[in-house]
Amino acid sequence: MGTDVPLASFSLTHVHYNPADPLSFLSAWLALVPQALCIAYVTLAWASREMELILMFAGQMGCEALNFVLKRLIKEERPKKMYGKGYGMPSSHAQFVTYFAIYISLFILFRHVPSPTTGHSFLTRLFVAIAACVGAGAVATSRIYLNYHTPKQVLVGCAAGAFCAMSWFFITGILRSYGWMDWALEFSLARLLRIRDLVVSEDLAEAGWQRWESKRKLRQRTNSDHARKSE
Repeated sequence: MGTDVPLASFSLTHVHYNPADPLSFLSAWLALVPQALCIAYVTLAWASREMELILMFAGQMGCEALNFVLKRLIKEERPKKMYGKGYGMPSSHAQFVTYFAIYISLFILFRHVPSPTTGHSFLTRLFVAIAACVGAGAVATSRIYLNYHTPKQVLVGCAAGAFCAMSWFFITGILRSYGWMDWALEFSLARLLRIRDLVVSEDLAEAGWQRWESKRKLRQRTNSDHARKSE
């Protein structure tokens, strides 16, 4: 490549922070949470084929699309001391993590009905919901600390994310109540991809666990029988 060719910076994970400030360093890591969540979304959706996860991710992408539109409609600049590119209103990080925290909280508290024998207690689910909201608050606050956004831009981002989460949760609830979810799962493509809808009543970690336990116990009995015969 010639020296006269101008180079661009791939800014997906390019975060400015003060290396002498531990909180600034932590904030830089918190800035990577949306990217990490996207990886988790895709991995879990592919591994579990759960409809609720796919719908949640679809809502998350819709929330991102709304942020893209709002920034170009409002056209408010970032704080003057920030060297980042693009508009700052509303904060995309704050909107992203708020959507995630609110939707996952609504799901585990109001839609998820676990089995009494295998599911987590309501207090456990409440703790997870609170932890998700605290984590979202930390990410949103880090954007102000790193001077990427003003407090107003972050608050508007949080409001937009909460609106998207509650609206999409309500819409998916209507789809469920009218049977549209079951209808969609009967499509040939859904059957081919083995998309299922179990996480509403089962823990993700429970899927396949009972089958594994049965196989493990059967293997142990088989090994014990072989050991007795060899004596």
